[in-house]
Amino acid sequence: MADDAQEMVYEELNKIPQTEEDFDEFDNDKEVSQISDFEERDDLKTHTKVRSNLIGNIISLEKSKSKTTLQTTNEMKVDNLGLIHNGFIYGGAEYAAAVAVNEKNLVIISSKVKFLAPAKSGDLIEFKAFAKFEDSRKREIKVIGEINEIKIFEGFFQAVLLENHILKTKIKNINKDYHTL
Repeated sequence: MADDAQEMVYEELNKIPQTEEDFDEFDNDKEVSQISDFEERDDLKTHTKVRSNLIGNIISLEKSKSKTTLQTTNEMKVDNLGLIHNGFIYGGAEYAAAVAVNEKNLVIISSKVKFLAPAKSGDLIEFKAFAKFEDSRKREIKVIGEINEIKIFEGFFQAVLLENHILKTKIKNINKDYHTL
């Protein structure tokens, strides 16, 4: 099963332009969403414009749970040994959490995470996410990240479902001076 997922990821990665000539094939006036590293799914209600090459691909999506994979690349590494920046791992885990909830106007509001082992360039990270509290606007999501069945990440995310997009929502006390706390 992991081989199928990895093959799917490699197929998608091969579609991404690698050289300057490859980029020249794209019309500069095209919207970014037309580039092939966006995952388009009819059943996905949230995070529909994210770049799958940076935060992962959906392998399975069911009510209150998801499985995603993140293929790590040289663009994600922080040194010559190939260590992957934890921000990419976090982004992949947050994406799995959002997909598990799969509701429009979802916003992750907090998280508590543990990075249990490093990832290196070329690793395929599999994230499994499980959401709770389906009957309220607040959700808690547990995410486990593994490389070859070895746990490298564990996190708990809290999310809320808003009536409108977060950027169209009026937030009380937006001008509050937090420096006086």
